[in-house]
Amino acid sequence: MNYSHLVFVFTIILAYSSVSILAQQPYFGAGTNDCNAQDTSTSAFGYLCNGANRTCQSYLTFRSQPPFNTVPSISSLLGANPSQLSQLNSVSQNATFNTNQMVLVPVTCSCSGQFYQSNASYVIRRGDTFLNIAINTLQGLSTCHAINAENSEQANNLVVGSRINVPLRCACPTQNQTDNGTNYLLTYLIASGEFVSFISDKFGLDFRATLAANSIPEDAPTVLPNTTLLVPLSTPPLSSQVAGPSPPPPPATTSTPPPAVPVSESSSKKTWIYVVAGVVGGLVALCILGVVVFFLFFRKKEKKADPQFVSESFEAVEKPSNKKVEEESEEFLESLSSIAQSVKVYKFEEVKAATENFSPTCLIKGSVYRGTINGDFAAIKKMSGDVSKEINFLSKINHFNLISLSGICFHDGHWYLVYEYAANGPLSDWICHHNGDQKSLSWAQRVQISFDVATGLNYLHSYTSPPHVHKDLNGDNILLDGDLRAKIANFGLARSADGQEGEFALTRHIVGTQGYMAPEYLENGLVSPKLDVYALGVLLLEILTGKEVSALYEGSNTNLSEVLIPVLHDEDAKENLSNFIDPSLQGKYPAELAFAMVRLIDNCIMKDPSHRPSTDEIVQSVSRIMTATHSWEMSFSTSVSPHRLP
Repeated sequence: MNYSHLVFVFTIILAYSSVSILAQQPYFGAGTNDCNAQDTSTSAFGYLCNGANRTCQSYLTFRSQPPFNTVPSISSLLGANPSQLSQLNSVSQNATFNTNQMVLVPVTCSCSGQFYQSNASYVIRRGDTFLNIAINTLQGLSTCHAINAENSEQANNLVVGSRINVPLRCACPTQNQTDNGTNYLLTYLIASGEFVSFISDKFGLDFRATLAANSIPEDAPTVLPNTTLLVPLSTPPLSSQVAGPSPPPPPATTSTPPPAVPVSESSSKKTWIYVVAGVVGGLVALCILGVVVFFLFFRKKEKKADPQFVSESFEAVEKPSNKKVEEESEEFLESLSSIAQSVKVYKFEEVKAATENFSPTCLIKGSVYRGTINGDFAAIKKMSGDVSKEINFLSKINHFNLISLSGICFHDGHWYLVYEYAANGPLSDWICHHNGDQKSLSWAQRVQISFDVATGLNYLHSYTSPPHVHKDLNGDNILLDGDLRAKIANFGLARSADGQEGEFALTRHIVGTQGYMAPEYLENGLVSPKLDVYALGVLLLEILTGKEVSALYEGSNTNLSEVLIPVLHDEDAKENLSNFIDPSLQGKYPAELAFAMVRLIDNCIMKDPSHRPSTDEIVQSVSRIMTATHSWEMSFSTSVSPHRLP
């Protein structure tokens, strides 16, 4: 290689590293309307999943336009929680926004394959195209490229009234950004006449931080309308920050950068840190380049095929000969990629190493092991038989309150599914225990867990396409992460459902967990989202009482709602409530909110499924209880001495 070429390559790497060391994503402007582009290396398909976390709290901006100009309509369009949206914008849950008013939208941002996205759905209207939906309806919060990637089969035949998946543009901070104080990334919709310094001023930022977050060079900071800009924030955004004046006239020439913001002494010091980090990054990149060149040119002859699977479909079969494995592996991987694009294929040796050769010390429960992959914990579940439906389903869903599948492996007739790790285990370990070592949850934690489960179910029922019913919701299938946030797991029994009120599917194969199965399912095999609503009511009852559902039935009583009669309808309801609530909560819960939770449970376990609330209604109810709980916590903490706090 010519030395001048080597110097040139090093210079390019060094320059790129110094710019991207703090950058989250490259800004994507030109080409937004080119819907036929297939180059997924650009951020037209979404922001790359390169953050410190695979899931995070994120925020979007949206300009109110009829018919999407109310809290409910904007929440529905963008898949946001209406209660959280109204609180963030300091308005009521039924408020109507002025036309063109900027609205802050809180969303959960998660990795889906190689890109971050927030999940929403949209019902096709007459005259819609993917481009029209992305640019006009969503104002640039998605692109036709991303929508087409999610709904390619419907691209040429958009049926009015049908529902499509819409991936919204969002991202989580990189490790470098979090180290420098960035906790949130806001996806800002750029309007005509706005430029980077004006947007940065809204949030009190040095415009250079915004440029760096989007890999935009300072000497060419031009941004375009109907595109998105990531705004790095240390605290959640405020409605007052987006309610400012109209944008000023754009600079006279595109070559003139926005007005400089004075740089503090600390910023100057940080700049030197960034330069040093960039140099180090460049050296590391050059070393990596050298290793790659070495393996490509000097180790090419030693490279051999490494088959990873031993079947040509998802059905487990007897292990064929090594020769047959080599012949079938490529064909199998191609079939796998069509239904599991967002999961990694692991070699069996990697799974063995992660679990210390399936050591008993790594065993969590049953056939689930705790493994360590790339320094992070993972839950690895050994399974047999046909798991194609579960893998197919899990590879397509993406929500904070649903356990995520990150990888798969097939070896010797067994599947190994690699899930995100929930450090605090199943919810059943925290409730329904009767020993002195019982783990304890506060009232606020129980409400938060209830909200998480309801939100995850609502996603299954309303935002997957087609809608799905979990069918086996119980305390063992709710996992708690390190922050005691709940995630629904075990989708082996999940099945699709039309999700329309009053319409049911029939089955003769009755499976589930005793005590959680709804009457109409046990008696007639009726399957609908209301099946999950009943199970959720039972789960909430266990969370509230600290008792297993079997202990709540009295004798031959088969109507669980009768257990609630003394609390809801007796004259001594308040005293009965005290005896009803988990003893570990005595004196540490707000009675009015506990009554509200009991009433919600009563509605969920109604015998007639049509009388049960939808999961969306449940989410709103629990959200109100959670908001009131936060207020109660503040008043409770001021009235109780520190050593008596829960």
